[in-house]
Amino acid sequence: MEENRIREHYVFFGRVQGVGFRYHAKNAASSLGLTGWVRNLYDGTVEMEAQGTLEQLNQMLKLINQGTYIQVEDLRRKTIPLDREERGFHVR
Repeated sequence: MEENRIREHYVFFGRVQGVGFRYHAKNAASSLGLTGWVRNLYDGTVEMEAQGTLEQLNQMLKLINQGTYIQVEDLRRKTIPLDREERGFHVR
C-alpha cells in the first residue's frame, strides 16, 4: 500500500469559506483513511494537503463537491513529496 500512496496539494476557489468546507473535507478524508490537513487562507480560498492512493484522493474530491453549500469553481492540484510521519487528518 505504501508504494501506491501519493501526496497532493490543493487550493480550492469559489464558495469555499463559511460553508463548512474544512469540516466536510476532514470527514471525507478521514472516512477514506487519508492523512493531511486543510485550512482557510486570507484571500478566501481553502488550502489542503492530503495523502493516500490516487483513487482515494479522487473519491475525497467527489465527496467534498457533494457538500450542500460548497461550490468549487476552480482547483489547483499538484503532487508533492509524501509525509511519512503524518497521522490523521486535521483542520488548521
